[in-house]
Amino acid sequence: MKVLLTGGKGMLGRTLCAELGDFEMIPTDLPEADITDERGIDAVIRKYAPDAVIHCAAMTAVDKCETERDLAYRLNAFGTANVASACNRNGVRLIAISTDYVFEGDSERPYTEFDRPNGGNTVYGQSKFAGEEMVRRHCPNHVIARISWLYGAGGPSFVHTMIRLADGTRPELKVVSDQFGNPTSTLAVARELREVLKRPELVGTYHMTCEGEASWYEFALEIFHRMGISQKVLPCTTVEFPRPAPRPANSRLEKMMLRLSGLPPMPDWKDALGEFLVKEFRK
Repeated sequence: MKVLLTGGKGMLGRTLCAELGDFEMIPTDLPEADITDERGIDAVIRKYAPDAVIHCAAMTAVDKCETERDLAYRLNAFGTANVASACNRNGVRLIAISTDYVFEGDSERPYTEFDRPNGGNTVYGQSKFAGEEMVRRHCPNHVIARISWLYGAGGPSFVHTMIRLADGTRPELKVVSDQFGNPTSTLAVARELREVLKRPELVGTYHMTCEGEASWYEFALEIFHRMGISQKVLPCTTVEFPRPAPRPANSRLEKMMLRLSGLPPMPDWKDALGEFLVKEFRK
């Protein structure tokens, strides 16, 4: 099977190329594949004639999206519409990567794929939700895979930031303890996407975060514990750590569609983290 990636140089794209060697992977990125160029991205898809496209390209800098709103929509909504339309015209299956930010983040329970998103409170979430709608409208043969709290080889990620900050120069680190989510490894996402690629009949929206939940504070503690790093960490509130874009208090995603479709469950987040740390930092 031939699989073309948009955003192939990004953290998830790099992992997909490394892990999905049983497929013919075609990574594309700027400048050769500009998703905001309607004719250009159509030409790329026609040139390579893939069986599936995994659409990773996006503007993911959450705070930057607030100040560069047009660019966020140009990439996350307009660009995604171009990819979806090109896939549909050329008879190619589309797997589009989305995010937990499409939800408000104020639910008391994890969000399922059947909860109605509205784009949340950030330009990033609103532009990604607009992108989801473009996929649904323009390419019926699609899977939307929502992920969150992602880390992977080479970063940038929360894992890499914590390890960098724990360099012995800071007596303590403050980490937010009132935001909760599912820390998720790109390795785990890649393996689940492999199963989706093998099931061409699957259509719809799927949550692909690791099982189990943690706050950022608990996530940091687990990173340092597994790395054997002695670093004092203090919990703090979101109010104490203001950001230009508001962060959702609840980023937890339930994997109901994986269960209903008989796909393998995602691994526990602690197990996935342990595997990643060994691969990334203990070579």
